[in-house]
Amino acid sequence: MNMAEKMTFNELRKLKDSLPDGTMSRIATELGIEAATVRNYFGGSNWKEGASVGIHLERGPGGGVVVLDDTTILNRAKTILGESM
Repeated sequence: MNMAEKMTFNELRKLKDSLPDGTMSRIATELGIEAATVRNYFGGSNWKEGASVGIHLERGPGGGVVVLDDTTILNRAKTILGESM
């Protein structure tokens, strides 16, 4: 498990929106989890198919503050984003 990280919700969504098509499925496959769980990590809310991922939201400017308990998915997304540049 990686350490918690804070960012604004808008920053998290901007990162998600910058990712190449298919990234959610790719991360899910690499980590052995459901794609809906990865989408939930980036602010989705499909609790029927995906699991909770330790994301905590606090209202405020920039969409509010997001605290991510485990940055494994975030770090994987950043690596994939770096590959696509």
